[in-house]
Amino acid sequence: MKTVKEASPDNSSTTALGESARVLAPSDGMTPFEAATFFFHQSADRLGLRDDMREVLSTTYRELAVQVPLRMDDGRMVVLRGYRIQHNGARGPYKGGVRYHESADLDEVRALAALMTWKNALIDVPFGGAKGGVQCEPGLLSRGELERLTRRFTDMISYIIGVTRDIPAPDMGTNAQVMAWMMDAYGKKNGYSPGIVTGKPVELGGSPGREEATGRGVVICAREVAKRKAVNFEGARVVIQGFGNVGYWTAKLGAEMGVTVVGVSDVGGGVYNDKGLDLVALEGHLEDSLSLADFSGAESVTNEELLELECDILIPAAVHGVINTGNAGDIKAPIIVEAANGPTTPAADEMLNERGVTIVPDILANAGGVTVSYFEWVQNIQHFTWDVDQVNLQLEKRMTRATDEVFAAAAGGQSLRRAAFDISVKRVAHAAELRGYV
Repeated sequence: MKTVKEASPDNSSTTALGESARVLAPSDGMTPFEAATFFFHQSADRLGLRDDMREVLSTTYRELAVQVPLRMDDGRMVVLRGYRIQHNGARGPYKGGVRYHESADLDEVRALAALMTWKNALIDVPFGGAKGGVQCEPGLLSRGELERLTRRFTDMISYIIGVTRDIPAPDMGTNAQVMAWMMDAYGKKNGYSPGIVTGKPVELGGSPGREEATGRGVVICAREVAKRKAVNFEGARVVIQGFGNVGYWTAKLGAEMGVTVVGVSDVGGGVYNDKGLDLVALEGHLEDSLSLADFSGAESVTNEELLELECDILIPAAVHGVINTGNAGDIKAPIIVEAANGPTTPAADEMLNERGVTIVPDILANAGGVTVSYFEWVQNIQHFTWDVDQVNLQLEKRMTRATDEVFAAAAGGQSLRRAAFDISVKRVAHAAELRGYV
């Protein structure tokens, strides 16, 4: 590739980006975007990426920050902040979720948009990377308030999204219903456009299998890694931090494939049972309770304690930065599968690699969602629906192929994360060069 040159002797870049382009020592104090970009710069150095290409790929293409006035049910007006960040579109339309969360500030959304660029390239779907967010606490909003928020936010970002331009999807704090409102709001101006969002209800053009797709992809990755690490997946003891959509489906589908889920948690705390949790009873408990922590069929543990439990596979499926230098030395799992985005800080990543822990990076492990989003988008464009067996078969093929590619690239002794980033960065850089970006 012309985008690649010999790396400099001191393993640093001298682009106009200055210090931000250098491979600096990692720390827990990095912002989410600094952490995501740190892994990119490491890869750029290994690949010997040209300085101009490095600068293009390490920054965002477009950042839209919008004011989102919301009329509350009691008549008050509150003004929220919303974002849509488009990181890179060399490989296709921008693609990424919309997050409703109090932490969804500009830096976090930038980081998530960058990770989407690398994730889409790694799983080899024809999308670039984007992300959206509104800083709010969705659990405190009524259904009516959520709908008004969604319609206003959609209207504010409608200038830069489109079926062949930028396609939102659900993320933390949003779901299929939110996507239905987004599709309807966009369609009022632009006509019937089911392909404007993915992850919407099946009745409105959503794909069978999309709701559980991220969790299914996590389980596929965990199974494939277990094979290569001589861990018997059937009967493997699994701990999952986070019991939202991804954590729930990871636990449910993993149990169906024979794993023993011994610990799970949500924002209120966790539960642990050495002999395995009764997931049916746990699901029933959540119908009447707001938290897993008071489930009577297991021992209560904190989220921090949960990460340090004895298990074969640890699956962080909550928020970023939960595995850091403060607890990396106490984590006992030999395999970590990152279902969340950025759950391991760069500094903790290095510590765990030195200990021989196998980490399946987020850009591989949680790529099942965007993969089936791609299938949904294709179905919308074709106006032809696949059955769920076809969706799951194609997801299985994509996830296993990507896992094979990452392990092959890591055969020289480097970590799976480094191998995954090298594959992704090389693909995006090559596409950018073919388009004539630099």
